[in-house]
Amino acid sequence: MTSAPIPAEVFGALAGTRPTPRGTRTLRAAVHARRMLLLKSLLVRTDRQRRLLGPAAHGEFERAWTLLAAAERTDPAAVREVLDYPTTGAWLAAALAAPRGAAFERQLAHLGGVAAAAAVRAGHAVAGTLAVPTGLLVLPGLGVLRCPSGLARLEGGPDGTRIADGDGHTGTVLPHPTGRRGPGVLQGAGGGTGWSALRTLPGGTVRLDDLDPYRAPPPGTVPGQLRVADRTDSPWEAWAAPWRRARELLTAVDGPRAAETGALLHAVVPLAAAGPGATPMSATLRSAPGAALVQLPDTARELAESLVHETHHTKLAALDELVPLCAPGGRPVHRVGWRPDLRPAPAVLQGAYAHLALTDLWWRVRTGAGAAPAWRRRAGERFEVLRAEVGQALSLLLESDELTPAGREFVQGMERHHAGLGVTAQNAL
Repeated sequence: MTSAPIPAEVFGALAGTRPTPRGTRTLRAAVHARRMLLLKSLLVRTDRQRRLLGPAAHGEFERAWTLLAAAERTDPAAVREVLDYPTTGAWLAAALAAPRGAAFERQLAHLGGVAAAAAVRAGHAVAGTLAVPTGLLVLPGLGVLRCPSGLARLEGGPDGTRIADGDGHTGTVLPHPTGRRGPGVLQGAGGGTGWSALRTLPGGTVRLDDLDPYRAPPPGTVPGQLRVADRTDSPWEAWAAPWRRARELLTAVDGPRAAETGALLHAVVPLAAAGPGATPMSATLRSAPGAALVQLPDTARELAESLVHETHHTKLAALDELVPLCAPGGRPVHRVGWRPDLRPAPAVLQGAYAHLALTDLWWRVRTGAGAAPAWRRRAGERFEVLRAEVGQALSLLLESDELTPAGREFVQGMERHHAGLGVTAQNAL
């Protein structure tokens, strides 16, 4: 059986959780294709509901769309980075779900910030104004500018793009993307009154996103409490050292997985700290693959494990857009070892996939030479427990009738990798 549009060897490697360059390219392409579909859907909805929109709102949308298209002609790759940024996906999902009228108009206004970010990243010359009805101009992947007047003015120049509040109270110059301006600052982040730039975690391009309003799930859309931290509660220094150390730990035991994490994650969203004695939480929003929502754990090894776990939620979310793996309409009737509540089949698959990746990681920590002794002890304690829990979940999925044919093939690939880890682990001890 093949799983078009994904080559069989790529599909098999993805099922086993192992990173490959082709797999990473396939998943990034899937995220982009989904993003473009949502963007076109927004255009269609706006056109169909034109009579229900105020003239000002529709005019602002058309100006933003024109700017986005012009930036794309200047530098398609740079604009793609803005469109594929996780919070852009969360905004598109919210906009398409918004009811007609004022709520939809409020969501449409965010396209101005997306287009402005695209123009900055592309180095596209721009001159004009944008409506900012919330008073906060959000540039996905770059930062936010307070615009109390409700209007932002944009002006391109030889050194970059100046964006300022309509009354001139706040503003920043965002340089063309040719370098960095100090530790923790995204290239081209700029400075200025009223401007807050996103910061980049060490050794790559992953942002510490504690600013974008779309980084958090809408109220009532996820069970439990996922409270994002704001900037005052997420100092860059508190994240930089654990992030650097977590990357070093991953690279020492599994270089390909460390590279995959850096390639598929675009942002880490800090969650509010867990209470005393509580287990740190992490999450990935289906509408925003590529963003790991994480409570900063006590140790770098726990952060490394959270990054692997959430990267695999991103991988499966992207893959499921190309090849549906579960039949729709599943009910929460299944019990798994890592959760106390009943879960539907798609959630069982998500959990099994992320925990299979951790099982693979812990096997490499346990049997390899590059892990620190404390991490090797933890891996020894957790490997067998998690391996048993994943095995039970895989059996449950294969015994159910809720997988699509491609989903069954995928879970069988997961099972083969799971069984191979067990045999190899037994022989290695």
